[in-house]
Amino acid sequence: MKPLVISAAVLLSLSTLCSVANAAKLEDVAPYPKAEAGFSRQVIQLPKQKNEDDFKVQIIAGKTLQVDCNQQRLGGKLEEKTLKGWGYPMYRLSKVSGPMSTMMACPEGKAHPEFVPVVGEGFMLRYNSKLPIVVYVPKGIEVRYRIWSASKQIKQAVSE
Repeated sequence: MKPLVISAAVLLSLSTLCSVANAAKLEDVAPYPKAEAGFSRQVIQLPKQKNEDDFKVQIIAGKTLQVDCNQQRLGGKLEEKTLKGWGYPMYRLSKVSGPMSTMMACPEGKAHPEFVPVVGEGFMLRYNSKLPIVVYVPKGIEVRYRIWSASKQIKQAVSE
């Protein structure tokens, strides 16, 4: 019975280590800089996937605004930077413009709070669960994300 008890203890220790590794603080991974004045640093830890090349991560930055029946959008560009000395990617949304809106006539008194996204370039990222996604955004901007996956079905192109 001793080997069974030892094996259980080893498995328990390994599962604890894995949990600690997944819950590690950002500073334990690499020396990502603190957010500068007027910015916040937001971090996404992705779960491990079987084939990570079949996945992408969409960064959805934005803020909750009072909107009416019109389509609202903010503008911006998410730029990839490199953590010096480490080569790890980090992202910066330097400037957010807008809101931009369609100009439909809306009924009075129908304004409501809604999350308005920033649209622009650089918001679709490679999936990599080994590193956190670190995003620096202006204060007041919230970072959400969506995971996209490839279909298992592959189709053949037609020669014309």
